[in-house]
Amino acid sequence: MATRDSMSDLLQRCNDVINFAEQQYEAARRQEHFNDTEYTDAQMQLENIYNDLHTMDRSANQQQREELHRMRLLIEQMQNQMTLRLH
Repeated sequence: MATRDSMSDLLQRCNDVINFAEQQYEAARRQEHFNDTEYTDAQMQLENIYNDLHTMDRSANQQQREELHRMRLLIEQMQNQMTLRLH
C-alpha cells in the first residue's frame, strides 16, 4: 500500500503541474508562438506526472487507485486540450 505521505506528495505535484500547464495554455492562446518552449515543457511535465501516477497505482489500495484514476483523468484532459491547440 502506498503511504499517505507519498500519495499526498504525488497529488500535490499533479496539481502543481496542471496549474503550470493551464498557465502555459492560456499564455499560448494570447501570444500564439511566443512561448513554445514553456508550452512544450508543460506538456512534458504532464506526461512525466502521468507516468508517476501509473507507477504509484501499482502499490496503491483500492481507494487510492480511485483517487489516482481521477487525477489521471484531469491530466489527460489537460494533455488533450494542449494537443488540440495546434500551433
